[in-house]
Amino acid sequence: QVYLVESGGGAVQAGGSLRLSCAASGITFSRYCIGWFRQAPGKEREGVASISLYGTTNYADSIKDRFTISRDDAKNTLHLQMDSLKPEDTAMYYCAARLWDASVCPIDSSDFGTWGQGTQVTVSS
Repeated sequence: QVYLVESGGGAVQAGGSLRLSCAASGITFSRYCIGWFRQAPGKEREGVASISLYGTTNYADSIKDRFTISRDDAKNTLHLQMDSLKPEDTAMYYCAARLWDASVCPIDSSDFGTWGQGTQVTVSS
């Protein structure tokens, strides 16, 4: 059974920082494309960032230079460091995984089949 469990969400003021984590079990983590996605109320789920098994990162333009994705294969953990947060970053954040030997992983949610339950991030102005 594959499990992805997100943590680290919370409420923060604009300009603040949060660090999200995603703990994986039941998979050989190092063989997976993994990514972060988010969904705000009334909006479609959108890709935030992904990282390949080679460590190549891919970011959405809306968060580039503010967010940093990283992975620790020894601990089966994915992280998202979020700095300079804006109210428009408010959303439920999900991690997702796909067994994929890609040099660059996409940030299209339709490409990922294994999902966590999400962690809420709320940024106030």
